[in-house]
Amino acid sequence: MAKSRELKETILAQYEKWLSRSQAIILAEYKGMAMKDLDALRIKIREAGGEFHVVKNTLGRKVLENAGVKLPEGLLEGSSGAVFAFRDAPAVAKAVMEFAKTTEAFKVKGGVLERTSITADGVKALADMPPLPIVRARLLGTILGPASKLVRTLAEPGRQVAAVVKAYAEQDSAGTAAS
Repeated sequence: MAKSRELKETILAQYEKWLSRSQAIILAEYKGMAMKDLDALRIKIREAGGEFHVVKNTLGRKVLENAGVKLPEGLLEGSSGAVFAFRDAPAVAKAVMEFAKTTEAFKVKGGVLERTSITADGVKALADMPPLPIVRARLLGTILGPASKLVRTLAEPGRQVAAVVKAYAEQDSAGTAAS
């Protein structure tokens, strides 16, 4: 009896560690999948910066409730697998959704994004987001756009004065060369 409780405590500690490190968790049903398909899924998810783990429903629910996450009924029932997104949540969600399209036995049930539960449609919306480097580039472009316009606006009067001085200098040198 004590070993069983000790094992559950170890599993709970592992779930808590994964939860604390992840940006998002995607919950899915994998009933009837072959082991080679699960291995292919794990490889795709690992490449995107996440991990796939089979979870015990009651222990997973307990860890999420302890973290203050309210899950809808039925999300942690049946054969549940959890995808933990450790680096880039949209990239991991995209890998999961692409895999779900190709494998009928794998169904996305919903998930958790930043300690808030999301539906399967929310996971799909997360997958449709652009990857983090593209979002950063767009944000940087948005921030730098007005700054570069300001620099051009401030430099323009000086550029105009320089053009006038240059024209007078060229006119003066042309006039002395003609004399």
